[in-house]
Amino acid sequence: MSRADGTGAPLPGGFTGLDRRRVWGAVVLLAGGLAVLVLARERVRDLDYAVPVLLALLLVVGSALLGGLRVALPGAVAAVLVLNWFFTPPFGTLVVDSSEQLLVLAVFLLVAAGVSSVVDVSARRHAEAIRARAEAEALSGLVGAALAEHRTLTDVLDQVRRVFGMREAALLERTGDRWEVVERTGEQATSEDSELSVPSGDDLLLMVRGPELFAADRRVLTSFADAAAGALHGRRVAARAAEAAQLAAADRMRAALLAGVGHDLRTPLAAVKAAVSSLRQDDIAWTPEEQAELLATIEDGADRLQGLVANLLDASRLEAGVVSSSLERVRLEELVGRALIGLGSLDRVLLDIPEDLPDVLADVGLAERVLANVLDNALQHGGRGAVTVRGSATNGHVVCEVVDHGPGVAAREWPALFVPFSGVGGRGPGPLGDRGSGSLGLGLTVARGFAEAMGAELAPAATPGGGLTMRLTLAPAP
Repeated sequence: MSRADGTGAPLPGGFTGLDRRRVWGAVVLLAGGLAVLVLARERVRDLDYAVPVLLALLLVVGSALLGGLRVALPGAVAAVLVLNWFFTPPFGTLVVDSSEQLLVLAVFLLVAAGVSSVVDVSARRHAEAIRARAEAEALSGLVGAALAEHRTLTDVLDQVRRVFGMREAALLERTGDRWEVVERTGEQATSEDSELSVPSGDDLLLMVRGPELFAADRRVLTSFADAAAGALHGRRVAARAAEAAQLAAADRMRAALLAGVGHDLRTPLAAVKAAVSSLRQDDIAWTPEEQAELLATIEDGADRLQGLVANLLDASRLEAGVVSSSLERVRLEELVGRALIGLGSLDRVLLDIPEDLPDVLADVGLAERVLANVLDNALQHGGRGAVTVRGSATNGHVVCEVVDHGPGVAAREWPALFVPFSGVGGRGPGPLGDRGSGSLGLGLTVARGFAEAMGAELAPAATPGGGLTMRLTLAPAP
């Protein structure tokens, strides 16, 4: 029976059911038996005439069972000649004196030929039945596998090689006046291998190289050619679908980006412009405290704009796949210190990093951006309480946890934390928009992308008692 995976069983190598080993075995049996009969002719002549005839008939029937008609029919003629020459008076001639013995020899020849023919036909029918069953299994496996989601052109070509015992299988496509190889599997064919090509439509051709195939194989091979054409069509449809999905994702990102920029860029720009315009008014005498407040507004707006632009650029680098990393040995507290330099509200950050913590392998620049974005997200949206940065060594890795005690995020929404513009990571509207540094919901997206680029892992977890914990898992330095 064909297997569920559709690989199928190889088709029988011979179409008559009588391979060379059986044929040569029949030849040896017949020749050896007749030789023994001739050597023992003196003793056999003393017996009744039916004895050598029956012995010769037994040898012919046995050779028919082994080698079929190709051996048994010449063997029957040879047995008649042996009986006539050695066992039919007058001995040593082909002359037969008795009409009864002549009739015996004629009946012997007819019976031997008839039995050999029946045995040969039976062997052929048996071989055809086996081959038909193998073809049915191959075709049913092909149909079943065609329904599988993992069906590929390479799978079809590999199955062709297995079923037909081919050395090489390839699908060719017409391009102008030439045939070009679309996919090829197997090893290089030799000069002794035969080649067979089966078309599928006007532009595709399935070509196999290996042992010579029978004419009946072409019918099954045509079905495989159609399956290979279908697999190629499915591959191209999937490629176009993936390209369309990428274009649709890019369009959604551009639409979300425009919507976000329309709000998130306008807010700090409006604050900066209002503060600058206020300072430029000559008819108002600003006190030093008021001037300091307006300048702080300008600085805060500029910082927000800088963070927004930085995350936009980082997101575009991640989308284009051009982020590279250079790992080096560094201490975790150094990375945390670098991340805290550009953040405000440092009085809300509590550090819990043991001094004996192993060094880690990280890209300093990328790790700094990861921790900065995670810390900024916790400070902006993790409530007004303290944010704890905790380091530990667990299961052969160094883990840096950024723990807040804010409203938290439901576990079902954790995957959306790292989706651009999802608005989940902010855990509600905040002063900088939906999530994290620079708004637009890019802070944690960029953080996870940079973490993966240097071989680290960034994952959320629930804080005991309420809140969100972001865990950055780094590899320890050797």
